[in-house]
Amino acid sequence: MTNPLEPIGMAARKAAEILALADAAQKNAALDAIARALRARQADILVANKKDIAEAEKNGMEAAQIDRLALDEKRLDAIIASLSTIQKLPDPVGRLLDTVIRPNGLKIEKCAVPIGVIGIIFEARPNVAVDAAALCLKSGNACILRGGSDSWHSVSILTDILRAALAEAGLPQDAIQKLPSPDRALVGALLTLDKYVDVIVPRGGKSLTARVREESRIPVFSHLDGICHTYIDARADPAKAVAITVNAKMRRTSICGATECLLLHRNIAGSIGKDVIAALLKAGCEVRVPKSLLPLDRALKEAKESDYGQEFLAPVIAVALVDDVRGAVDFIHRHGSQHTDAIITEDKAAADYFLTHVNSAIALHNASTQFADGGELGKGAEIGIATGKLHARGPVGLEELTTHQYRVHGSGQIRP
Repeated sequence: MTNPLEPIGMAARKAAEILALADAAQKNAALDAIARALRARQADILVANKKDIAEAEKNGMEAAQIDRLALDEKRLDAIIASLSTIQKLPDPVGRLLDTVIRPNGLKIEKCAVPIGVIGIIFEARPNVAVDAAALCLKSGNACILRGGSDSWHSVSILTDILRAALAEAGLPQDAIQKLPSPDRALVGALLTLDKYVDVIVPRGGKSLTARVREESRIPVFSHLDGICHTYIDARADPAKAVAITVNAKMRRTSICGATECLLLHRNIAGSIGKDVIAALLKAGCEVRVPKSLLPLDRALKEAKESDYGQEFLAPVIAVALVDDVRGAVDFIHRHGSQHTDAIITEDKAAADYFLTHVNSAIALHNASTQFADGGELGKGAEIGIATGKLHARGPVGLEELTTHQYRVHGSGQIRP
């Protein structure tokens, strides 16, 4: 049976061939046109987003998901700012990655080139449409967007704006496309469009990512959960421990970089740990602790084994005790998702051990796990966080959206 998305895939492939040859100035002009259009149509975008939110509330969507879905002037300003950052980043296409001169005189160059066509499947967060499209544009890739049904109105108007900006810059509109409807069956069609699509990037909940990984005929950049840990070591600075942990959990509880589990060195549980727990409670967080820590505060709840390895995406945190940094790393390896984990300590040896032994895509020392974001790590934006170990790992930005080509220059050599 013919894939219903074949026309979209074919158009994306043709557009990708043109976009791959666009220079940095033309791509940056398109990014500038997108930014100007987003400002000009801000009111229309917010009206469309309110439609999505109203439908989400009517359908009983959880507060954390509605927070991901919502756009306001501040969030639109942040989206526009990320476009400016991407403009200023070096063009990743055409980078000379390596040069080798062989004994027979062959000159071998390893050059960065676009991947081709990227399929992005995401839920709730409409800003992903702009971030993903902008990164694909700057890296010379076409993209096919599939936002969730919850963000249909928002993604639709954003896609229209993006396509118009491409045309204004003299680039093919079909370099940015969306699926024609929110029908879930079209996700399956996209996952089997391997004749035209080179990589799939899922950005959403566990069920979405699991489905993509199970059904896709196309390579996938993905992660299943953001089960992030913050470990407070015996030699942690008390003020840093409080400030970092509260930010890591409570700045935005609905993002994949939010800390879900706090690990305390056993020796500081009743001192620094007590202050951190009190600060979390004051900030409105539900804190679930081992039975031995319940006397610290009447508001505490006893943790269950199932709380460890849980992605709450809400103002809830689990707490566990460990003997040392090795115990913290072992705990993370048992319960984590290889996403983002942090250590708070003034002990360089402990920090070095943590950073070199933990198997996370992002490991931090004395900083909040909420920095697990492409913009914060200097990439301008991200399509998602990849926790696999092949090609892309951590924030998927411009460099991760390129592959390479070997270009061999000879002067008449033949192989004996």
